[in-house]
Amino acid sequence: MAHNSPEYTKLGVQVVAVVAQTSEPVRRYIEETGLPFNILVDETRDVLKAYDVWHAVGVFAWNIARPAAFVIDRTGAIRYSFIADRQEEFPSHEEILTALQHVST
Repeated sequence: MAHNSPEYTKLGVQVVAVVAQTSEPVRRYIEETGLPFNILVDETRDVLKAYDVWHAVGVFAWNIARPAAFVIDRTGAIRYSFIADRQEEFPSHEEILTALQHVST
């Protein structure tokens, strides 16, 4: 998503990533990569649970966040959502861009 940031900026949208980690590794990652968008740390997993992306996997029922993308308009309404069934699934850039274009017009 970072390499597509100029397109998102042109549309006037804000990209925010939510991660289920502690803040220190996230801070270091941001410093090392220079990400062009905000990352919110969800140590309690409350946001991930609210968006239904935190789920049990495997025999031992470990919990993990599924890859997901949401487009939320200015009123807070979810206008597009993608929640993966598998860790290697992600929506295409074109799919997200189309959803963003519909919201920004």
